[in-house]
Amino acid sequence: QVQVVESGGGLVQPGGSLRLSCVTYGFTFSDYAVSWYRQPPGQEREYVASVFSTGPFTKYADSVKGRFTISRDNAEKTVYLQMTALKPEDTAVYYCYAQDAKRGWPDYWGQGTQVTVSY
Repeated sequence: QVQVVESGGGLVQPGGSLRLSCVTYGFTFSDYAVSWYRQPPGQEREYVASVFSTGPFTKYADSVKGRFTISRDNAEKTVYLQMTALKPEDTAVYYCYAQDAKRGWPDYWGQGTQVTVSY
């Protein structure tokens, strides 16, 4: 059964750090590009970062570049999002998205994990 499961969210003060994890089950993880998206309260879902299936290739939204780092562990079928220097505007539900790198499908979403940056 295919599953994409995020964890690691929580409440953190501005300037703090969190590491999100995305564990996957039921598909050939190494064939998939994996991205993080987020949806701030009352707003549309937006792109955060991607890590591609081959090589150390990554991509980031301008709003998180230099503060967030995405990485993957193919042996553990897991993608991480290390978030530093967090700002209140980073508050959102963070979603993990996996997409077959060659065909673009199938694709899978996780259920999301809440990140709140506040005093």
